[in-house]
Amino acid sequence: MSIVDILIFLVALIFLGFSYVKRKYRYWADRGVPFVKPIFPKGNIQNVGTKEHFFELCKRVYFELKGEEKVVGGMYLMVRPTVITLDLDFVKTVLVKDFHYFHDRGLYVNERDDPLTANLLNIEGEPWKNLRSKLSPTFTSGKMKVMFPIMRDISDQFIECLNKELATREEIELGDYLSRFTIDIIGSCAFGIDCNSLRDPNAEFLRIGKKAFDNSEGRTIKRLFITTFKPLAKLLRLQMIRKEITEFYTRIVTETVAYRESEDVVRDDFMHLLMQLKNKGKLDDDPGTEIGKITINQVIANAFLFLLAGFETSSTTMKFCLLELARNPDVQERLRDEIKEVLGAYDNKITYDALSEMKYLDKVINETLRKHPPAGLLVRSVKDTYTVPKSSVILEKGTQLFVPVLGLHHDPDIYPDPDKFDPERFSPEAIKVRHPYAFLAFGEGPRNCIGMRFGMMQTKIGVACLLMNYNFQPCDKTKFPIEYVKTSTLLSPVGGCWVRVKKI
Repeated sequence: MSIVDILIFLVALIFLGFSYVKRKYRYWADRGVPFVKPIFPKGNIQNVGTKEHFFELCKRVYFELKGEEKVVGGMYLMVRPTVITLDLDFVKTVLVKDFHYFHDRGLYVNERDDPLTANLLNIEGEPWKNLRSKLSPTFTSGKMKVMFPIMRDISDQFIECLNKELATREEIELGDYLSRFTIDIIGSCAFGIDCNSLRDPNAEFLRIGKKAFDNSEGRTIKRLFITTFKPLAKLLRLQMIRKEITEFYTRIVTETVAYRESEDVVRDDFMHLLMQLKNKGKLDDDPGTEIGKITINQVIANAFLFLLAGFETSSTTMKFCLLELARNPDVQERLRDEIKEVLGAYDNKITYDALSEMKYLDKVINETLRKHPPAGLLVRSVKDTYTVPKSSVILEKGTQLFVPVLGLHHDPDIYPDPDKFDPERFSPEAIKVRHPYAFLAFGEGPRNCIGMRFGMMQTKIGVACLLMNYNFQPCDKTKFPIEYVKTSTLLSPVGGCWVRVKKI
C-alpha cells in the first residue's frame, strides 16, 4: 500500500468518524428534545471529576432544561444520547405506572467473568423479578428486629472506641470511624464475621471493602468504558470489580457457609437467611411459603451487594447528618431531647421499638437524605420503543434514562429555600401537600431499595448513640458550605466530617 493510499484511508476514516459523531450529536435536536450542547469527545461530562460530581452535572442539566411544558430533556455521555426526566408525573410513570418499559437499569452484568456483578442491583428482566421475590422476605421489619441486637452491640463498641480517642482531643474527623462502624455491622449481618475494624483500622475486611469504592482516574475511565460499551466489554471479558475483591468475598462467603453447615451454626443474620433459601427454598419462620432456592453464587453476589449498598450510603448519610447538626444546634438539641425522652421509657437502652418511636429522628435523617442523597441519580433503560406522555417524543429501545434525584431534591418549586436544613419538611402535613414522588432517596416503585429498612435502622442507631453521648460543634477544619468530592462514586463531603465533640 502506497503512502497516498494510506493517506486516503486515514482521511476517509477521519471523515467517517466525524460524520458518526456529528450524527450522534444531532440525535436530540432531530427529535425536538431540548438538550445541553455537547463538546467532543466527552459530550456533557467534560467537567465530571474535576469541577463537578456526576450527580451535580445531572442536577445542572435538570435546571437548565426544566420548564412548564417540558417532560424530558437530552444530554450526552461521550457520544451516547441519554434522556433526563424533568417532570414529576413522568417520574411516577417511569418508576411505577409504565414500569414494564423501565424495569432494567442497563448496568453491566457478566456472570462468567465478573460474577459479583450478577446481583439484584444489576440483573434484568425475569431473573431480577424472580430474585427480588426470593430476597424480599429477608428484609421485612420482623427480620430487621431480629438483627437489631447485633447492631446494638457494635454501637456499644463504637462509643467505646470514640471515648478512647476523645480522651486526648476534642476535634476529630468522624468519617473514618463512621465507615468502620458501618463496615462492622455489614460484616456481621451480611457475612457473619467479626470484622473488628473499630478496634483495628487496618482490618482486612475494611481494607478490601474500601477498594470496592476505588475512584482513581484509571478505574473511573474503565468503569465508564464498560458501562458505555457493554457488549464489547463482555467480548473482551473485562471486569468491573477487581479480581482481588471478587476472590476475597467469594472466599469469605464460601468458608462461612461451609463452616455453618458442617457445625450446624445458627445466627440471626442475613447470611443465615440466604443459607435457608439456598438449602430449602424457604425461610424457617414461614415454612409453608415456598420461595425458591438460590445458588451459592447468588448468595455471594448479593452478600457483596449488601456491602455496596449499605457501606458508603449509611456512613456518608451519618457524616452529612452530623455536619448539619453541628451547624444547626437548635435541631441537634431538639433531637437529643427526643432521644432522651423516648429512651426514658425503655430504661435508657436503645431498642428497635424505641427507635421506631423517634419521629423527629426520622425527619432529621430524611432531611439529610433530601439535601445530600448519597445516590443522587436513578438510572433506567428503555425496554421497547416508548412514546413519552404529554409529548411527541419517542424513546428508542435501549435509551438510557436518568431521574435527577439531586436536582429534584434541590428544586425550589418543590422544596422552598432548598439549601436550608429543615427537618419539618417531613412533617405529615408537609408530606401531604407535596408530590408523592418528590423524595427519591431510596427510589420508588417495584425496583426501589430493597434494603431501605436496614439502611435506615443502621443510620438511626448510629445517630441516636452519638447524640446520647456527645454534643457536636463546628471546628476550624469544618468545611461550610458543604461541597462534594468530585471523584467519588456517591456523594461525599469534601474534607470529611471534622467536628468538635464534647462528651455529655
